[in-house]
Amino acid sequence: MGEANHKEKGAKLGVVIGGSGLIGGTIVNYFKSRTSAPITVLAPSSKKLSIRESTDIRRYLASTHPDFVINCAIANIDSDSQLSFEVNYLGTLNLARTAAALGIPYIHVSSAATLREGENVTEEEKREISANMTNYAKSKLMAETTLKYMHQHHGLDYTVVRLGVVYGNHDHKIQGFHRMLFSIADESMPCIFTNKNVRHSYSNCRKLPYFIHHALNNREEFSGKSYNFVDEKPINLSHLILTIKSYLQVSTPREIYIPYPVARFGKKVTAVLLRVMRKFGLKATLPPELIFIRHFYTTQTLSTKRLKESSFIDPLPDETVYTRLPDMIIYYLTRWGHQNLISTYNEEIKLDRSIEDDFANRPLQLLETVHLDSTAPFRDILQYDTAKEPDRHPT
Repeated sequence: MGEANHKEKGAKLGVVIGGSGLIGGTIVNYFKSRTSAPITVLAPSSKKLSIRESTDIRRYLASTHPDFVINCAIANIDSDSQLSFEVNYLGTLNLARTAAALGIPYIHVSSAATLREGENVTEEEKREISANMTNYAKSKLMAETTLKYMHQHHGLDYTVVRLGVVYGNHDHKIQGFHRMLFSIADESMPCIFTNKNVRHSYSNCRKLPYFIHHALNNREEFSGKSYNFVDEKPINLSHLILTIKSYLQVSTPREIYIPYPVARFGKKVTAVLLRVMRKFGLKATLPPELIFIRHFYTTQTLSTKRLKESSFIDPLPDETVYTRLPDMIIYYLTRWGHQNLISTYNEEIKLDRSIEDDFANRPLQLLETVHLDSTAPFRDILQYDTAKEPDRHPT
């Protein structure tokens, strides 16, 4: 759909950067299928728009002329300084400069890594920028600082949405919370690498699009501000680990709490062993989340006061990481099982597996059955009113 076309219909057009990830994909899905608002979103692939290339950003946004931009793109948390700087900082800067030139809102998804540790941390309690920060935290904090500067000096209409530990379905990478779930399901977490009192704030990915949509509709209230978008009640990390273990009915991790100095020493020893293994042609790497291993032993809970005092109403007030656990466990373990990444799950949680069994063991019989019963053209397709179908844009 071109710019003129969507304007004539009174619709809005948005661009989501990083639309293939968990957060971006959830936002794209929301605007395409979960809201009746006349909004179309584009989620360009990196082949069409590289966030590292200023000319790509300017050319794409100038040609589509969207009504808003949402940036969910991040470099991997263990990326080197160049990639972190180019994606997390320069990409943000160039998107914001283009949005300011077009006079459109810019929604920036950020991270709790920019805030200090401790209890009930507010949006303003940011860390001091220093050279010894991780590349991820440094680049995200620099991006937030520049957005505030551009709002004050160049009139940028922006909102920062700061997330804690993100959970939700449809994450195609094993990272963050889902890395922990995978480690427990794979029985590769022998003990508990935290202490009994550590708590963190969690962000429900499914709620995020509702907030972004509301913020876009109420720019006077939300422009130039940042919000900690997390569940109201923090989560005790060790309790969550043991709850997942109970759901999965696995024998590990054992309820032995490894002190931080021991965990840090073990990380260093493992890194040395992996380097030795590479000399024998065996390549393996530590999970990137281990750069935040200290975070496993340190409490950080974010204040939700500003969010609660805003006009936004939580559409799923009773939904937490605990209420979502059964569904997430079924989804991810089924997915990982299909990918032959893991085999530790109860087959009974799955529905009718007759087709899967036929595919695995009786492919010829399955093929014959399909040819007999399921190859006729879909005659009812002509009944669909294609004019009412949402526009499909390449991603």
